[in-house]
Amino acid sequence: MLAPRALRSLLCVLSCAWWPHTGAASRLKSAALPIQSEREPLPSKGLTGCSFGGRFYSLEDTWHPDLGEPFGVMHCVQCYCESQKSRRGKVFGKVNCRNIKQDCPDPDCDDPVLLPGHCCKSCPQGLGDRKQTDSALDSFEYFHEKGKQKEGDLHKSYNDRSYLSSEDVGPGESRTDFVAVLTGVTGSWLPSSSAVARVRFVLTRNSLAFSITYQKMGRPSKIVFLDSDGTTAFEYRVPRGQSDMICGVWKNMAKPLLRQLQSEQMRISMTTSTSRREEVEGKIIKHRALFAETFSSILTSEEENSGMGGIAMLTLSDSENNLHFILILQGLIKHKGKDSLLVPIRVQLVYRQHILREIRANITSHDPDFAEVLTDLNSRELFWLSRGQLEITVATEGPDTRQISGFITGRKSCDTIQSVMSSGDALTPGKTGGVGSAVFSLHDNGTLDYQVQVAGLSSDVVGLSIELKPRRRNKRSVLYDLTPEYSKATGQAVGSWSRLEARHIHMLLQNELFINVATVHSQEGELRGLIKALPYSGLEAPRHELPIPLAGHFISPPVKTGASGHAWVSVDKQCHLHYEIVVAGLSRADDISMNAHLHGLAEIGEMDDSSTSHRRLLTGFYGSQAQGVLKDISPELLQHLAQGTAFIQVSTKMNPGGEIRGRVHVPNNCESGMKADTDELEFDDVFQMDPEELKKDPHTCFFENQHHAHGSRWTPNYDKCSSCSCQKRTVICDPVICPVLSCSKTIQPDDKCCPVCDEKREPRDMKAPERVEEHPEGCYFEGDQKMHAPGTTWHPFVPPFGYIKCAVCTCKGSTGEVHCEKVMCPALTCSQPVRRNPSDCCKECPDEDRTPAGMEHSDMMQADGPRHCKFGKNYYQNSDSWHPWVPLVGEMKCINCWCDHGVTKCQRKQCPIITCSNITRTDGSCCPECVDDRDDDDLMLKAPEKRRTSRH
Repeated sequence: MLAPRALRSLLCVLSCAWWPHTGAASRLKSAALPIQSEREPLPSKGLTGCSFGGRFYSLEDTWHPDLGEPFGVMHCVQCYCESQKSRRGKVFGKVNCRNIKQDCPDPDCDDPVLLPGHCCKSCPQGLGDRKQTDSALDSFEYFHEKGKQKEGDLHKSYNDRSYLSSEDVGPGESRTDFVAVLTGVTGSWLPSSSAVARVRFVLTRNSLAFSITYQKMGRPSKIVFLDSDGTTAFEYRVPRGQSDMICGVWKNMAKPLLRQLQSEQMRISMTTSTSRREEVEGKIIKHRALFAETFSSILTSEEENSGMGGIAMLTLSDSENNLHFILILQGLIKHKGKDSLLVPIRVQLVYRQHILREIRANITSHDPDFAEVLTDLNSRELFWLSRGQLEITVATEGPDTRQISGFITGRKSCDTIQSVMSSGDALTPGKTGGVGSAVFSLHDNGTLDYQVQVAGLSSDVVGLSIELKPRRRNKRSVLYDLTPEYSKATGQAVGSWSRLEARHIHMLLQNELFINVATVHSQEGELRGLIKALPYSGLEAPRHELPIPLAGHFISPPVKTGASGHAWVSVDKQCHLHYEIVVAGLSRADDISMNAHLHGLAEIGEMDDSSTSHRRLLTGFYGSQAQGVLKDISPELLQHLAQGTAFIQVSTKMNPGGEIRGRVHVPNNCESGMKADTDELEFDDVFQMDPEELKKDPHTCFFENQHHAHGSRWTPNYDKCSSCSCQKRTVICDPVICPVLSCSKTIQPDDKCCPVCDEKREPRDMKAPERVEEHPEGCYFEGDQKMHAPGTTWHPFVPPFGYIKCAVCTCKGSTGEVHCEKVMCPALTCSQPVRRNPSDCCKECPDEDRTPAGMEHSDMMQADGPRHCKFGKNYYQNSDSWHPWVPLVGEMKCINCWCDHGVTKCQRKQCPIITCSNITRTDGSCCPECVDDRDDDDLMLKAPEKRRTSRH
């Protein structure tokens, strides 16, 4: 794993100059990372604050730095965004971090314990008193700490690797959740409305996806995002439809607007176009309860034109039947004074007008949010919760009573609940080449619709079930058996699960359930997959339908792989292809290593492998997902899509000829090809070539005093033997790798990096007869977007991977076609061959096992030797290991780091599972211990020694 971005920020705080709006971590990137785009001076507009670990903090914010896995949150380090002024009076932020352990008070007991998530030790007897403190605060902290509980699952005796995956957050992406409560606008020319809407946002990179639910208003026609000045920043026209859910994406947000969003200075407005025009508006805020939320409710009023409303975010405890909730209220308190007013409220849990629970508390007019926990829900209450029949009401007490209420249902969003089942993720991992795919839909009444398909299995299906995460090997916990609905003829199971308990809904929406496929030859399961939400992307892909299964079984000849996947594909009215691909089960060098990502290429083409003329590269991607839109599609490929003779294929470094594949059938009326879209394409080409327009594009790269469009490729001026590409403001340059030529005479063209065969000096019997009818222009290769001379060979260049050494492409002069073949590695005589560089295709024998002939052979396809690693200010050679040193914390002896061919990987020491209730951690120990086990040893220690060793 590369050093986490937050760790690099912390390493830089004490030694690097701080500048606003740019990550300090960029100065510590090693040479092995992509070359960063040369940035022009940023405008002075925007917000002031601090960037730390890829996040933006407002002035005076404080936080504990989260260094990511395996380091975690540094609870004894507190960072502060301090306001500074430059000589010209400009305000900017500077990060100051300090160790707060020295501020810990001395506990008044002999055996203080260190609780999880704390820096200071405390007395055990104080634990009981803590439960009696402000329950609202405890409930709120529960949401924050809930996501950390999966860290204990790293020690496993079974597979379920998908549960451990770090790819939920996305490949190299940071995800931030926001929420907004929209209520009737007061003081405008429109009458106030009783309508209430709730918007859930997910920010990934510079794209903001939003899911909107609303009540007591007609279908909105327009959604407007407003910046800090009240100016329209983005407008979304709502398509017509009958659904009560609105889904959309704001793509390519400008950086100043991203900073406003992060600092909660943006608002969102939604209006209808009906005869009775309504408008609701609200502020976009962050809320750390969002990722733990599994149930929700929109709270509305029965009063006409009330202008008030709210939302409730709820979740169940993982082990107890406690219902935690947080209320965000708008307009419930009528108080416009500057002084804060204390208002008593009454919160009730109601079933068919019968009050089940009631809580009385006080809220303030300036901060009307409220958090609490309802403990020990009984079986009836849990049943009503699962069926969407419980209602939560909030009312003020006093002469002017105001009340809002709403029914509690499972959390709603535009995300798709789905699963890819693979043999690589089975409890006993295998490589069968089979695939399973599933799509789910959760209704308000607790019913779960499912569509499941399997293909390429080694034997007949004997079991299909939804399961919990097993606690022991071969101890599966089956929740629901789908086998009766499975049809052997179609390989599908379609039906509904109408008896979901509240706990099951909670686990489903927390990505904690699995689907398992058992076969005759694999009774415990040949395929397995984690059921999880796929974030909404905004593409026109039919996610409500079963996707296209992708499997090694569909490759010709079949590939025995543990990987599988599925894809949604559609063609719109403009004959553009929309695609989304999800993969799972790919082999990893180290399952716990956080840099274990898929290196894959996705392409689409016709089923006939003998021709590559209609094969198109879709994308190169890391992680488990790929998506995009393909515009310039040939008429032949569109015809193959309509006939069902096209395919989608994902290739990897291990299988460059294809790891998994699936047949694609998309009916369309695009026989005329792209003629109707020619004008648009020509306009796009002109637009990209305009330098002034390129400067406005946030994805443009600035390199060697020139702007380059996103996706473009070029040869840099400083070295003709390099090839660069622009990937969203990041320039990636790779050295050109020249292939081995089979001819005896070569020449070196002045404008080329690699030598070519000198055909004039070749013996006549070596010349190919088809050279007489060579294509005059050569071949155009989509990967590097260059023309290649007839007969030339090269390694394909595919951004962002660079040159793929495991393939060699040749330009066929007679037809102008590009033919690519997998590199055939030579047979080795040694017992333990090694791959000298991660990018090398073929393994070699170690130096001591090499023969003199092998030493003389100069393999031009191999890169240089192993690279060193940079961690902080230190350099380490390949295979070196060390304990990382973190500022303000010191040496972290519980974490081991090592250098793996230029990539730093770190892993926390694996601790055994302990089952006792009283847990503590002694100084200098990496793993927690049971207090009971240490009692005998403690009796042998003297009291002064005991106090001295426990107070730090």
